Amino acid sequence: IQNEIEDIFLSMGFTVLDGPHIEDDYHNFEALNIPADHPARDMQDTFWFANMKNLLRTHTSTIQVRGMKEFKPPFKFIAPGKVFRCERTDASHESCFHQLEGMMVGKNISVSNLIYFMKTLLSEIFKKEVEVRLRPGFFPFVEPGFELDIKCLICKGKGCSVCKQVGWVELL
Repeated sequence: IQNEIEDIFLSMGFTVLDGPHIEDDYHNFEALNIPADHPARDMQDTFWFANMKNLLRTHTSTIQVRGMKEFKPPFKFIAPGKVFRCERTDASHESCFHQLEGMMVGKNISVSNLIYFMKTLLSEIFKKEVEVRLRPGFFPFVEPGFELDIKCLICKGKGCSVCKQVGWVELL
């Protein structure tokens, strides 16, 4: 799936970046304005090495930090990869999972670009036209924050057990 997603973004002119799994405090937290007293730094959330200076990356934003240093605007890239969080495992949580983040910087970029690229990505993955919507969402590290929904592909928005009778499935 990751290769397919990378190919889709490459076809839309994005660059695919990669970065180390073992990170330092600066790239994982400081460069992203996550202060020393933020709960994300706690042992229960982060796999720290014994030296408490290195950790297993908790998100692929670390790749974006390096990308912003390497490229001058305008640019557009994605940052896919494994991330690690000290989670209690259950049917929907695991300590290692894959994440993909994207960044686009340039003139005349707006939320409509985000909607276009997400709709195009999902239409390519599902091999059919999809309808998406953005909802406001609160994330303490992002402003503004959005959550992405897709119209249920099973019932086409009429309501079924997959979409819990609301016609939409929450993706993000």
